Amino acid sequence: MSNVLSEVKGNVAVLTINKPQALNALNDEVLSDLSQAFTEAENNKDVYVIIITGAGKAFVAGADISQMKDFGAVEGKAFGVYGNSVFMAIENSPKPVIAAINGFALGGGNELALSCDMRIASSKAKFGQPEVGLGITPGFGGTQRLPRTVGKAKAMELILTGKTIKADEALSIGLVNKVVEPEALMDEAMALAEAICANAQIAVRQSKACINRGLQTDIATGVSFEAEAFGLCFATEDQKEGMTAFVEKREKNFKNC
Repeated sequence: MSNVLSEVKGNVAVLTINKPQALNALNDEVLSDLSQAFTEAENNKDVYVIIITGAGKAFVAGADISQMKDFGAVEGKAFGVYGNSVFMAIENSPKPVIAAINGFALGGGNELALSCDMRIASSKAKFGQPEVGLGITPGFGGTQRLPRTVGKAKAMELILTGKTIKADEALSIGLVNKVVEPEALMDEAMALAEAICANAQIAVRQSKACINRGLQTDIATGVSFEAEAFGLCFATEDQKEGMTAFVEKREKNFKNC
């Protein structure tokens, strides 16, 4: 996995896309390495939260245009299907995923960030879906996740104009959770991850699943998902520990079971 570095810090896995000479552009090899690294982190029982970031000036500056330029319709669709499969696996992971966006997040980079559950951005980060200026549509979920995140009208504006926006505007439209100075980015992402790690992980994962499932359906069906998850949590040791610790006014000691 030469294109993706993986490091576990406590209960947090940090995956760094490491192709800075190409601004971490996504091609088949990078996507494959990201998928493998992510799967390994997901399967590591000691990892509770995953952070994805990029090396150098970019988070991910987009998909690799040099690879795509000679595609025909069949090859283009296949590349889109593959990229979407990797990003869907990230979105559907039971573990929370944080994007630490250090620089350019354009095209496939913005789509990768959107597939994560939360996004912390450097003040130097820039965002956009410039695909229409290249004669294509977004191909890794941008037409679907961006309107779900910032609303239809703003997504239409960003996708149909192909314009790039700065971190402060990304924050104002709800594309990112927080903007910090570049030197504070990873500390902020780690602090968010550790705050999540401190909670009961069965409850964390059930909550994530309820949010994701509920967004795809009507509210009546969504609250039925929630009721199932709520009830399931009462069959865990962590629920007994959490509530007993609260009543006894002591520190809780979750065992994630």
